[in-house]
Amino acid sequence: MKIVDVKGLVLSETNYSDSSKILNVLTNEYGLIGIMSKGCRNLKSKLRGSSRKLIYGTFHFYYKDNGLSTLISIDIINDYHKTIMNLENVIYASYLLDLTRQVERQSKNNNLLSLITCALEKIELGLNPNVITNILELKYLDFLGVSPIVTGCAVCGKTSNIISLSPTAGGFICKDCYQNEGYYSEKAIKLLQMYYYVDLEKITKIEINPKINMEINKFLEDYYDRYTGIYLTSKKMLKNVIELK
Repeated sequence: MKIVDVKGLVLSETNYSDSSKILNVLTNEYGLIGIMSKGCRNLKSKLRGSSRKLIYGTFHFYYKDNGLSTLISIDIINDYHKTIMNLENVIYASYLLDLTRQVERQSKNNNLLSLITCALEKIELGLNPNVITNILELKYLDFLGVSPIVTGCAVCGKTSNIISLSPTAGGFICKDCYQNEGYYSEKAIKLLQMYYYVDLEKITKIEINPKINMEINKFLEDYYDRYTGIYLTSKKMLKNVIELK
């Protein structure tokens, strides 16, 4: 087995035997790979603190094609310390990790690592986790090949008289094609389009009305249910957190 050094993010972890873990690590070079962290659950292990979900760093390991690689060490770039100290943000982060894992399985795209780590960094810096999550959810639809139409009416293509959003039709809906599918405000329509095009890395401040957040949450939830087939337990937990606020 060859020794490789690559940047990666731990999306999930599974206990193995009495003292080890299998880390599922997202990388650009190898996609999502399983890495065995031997003995990391022992109190004296040097790998103990870094062998966990939500660790982003440079992974040094013995690479095994079509099998479990073996971890040597991790140079941590970000452990998202502030995020894991906030229960609400942990729930958001856990959902984003689960969603990333599903999107990677369906798309096999090499650009996911930069997007998810950027989103996590924004949450770590204190930006609204709901907004960051919505932006990432929207951008991931592009990787899945089912992006909503946000340049004109999803039914007729007209760019004028856009009055609402339609998860059923697949995006913007104009006055002539509207079928009483529910109301979405003009602000929500404009924000959805902005979320679609915005560079996540350049966002430094976000102030969104909670009611508008709820509208966008509803549209994306209905859209994911209709077009992606992705259903996550962590999404249900996140929805409960949002509804309690």
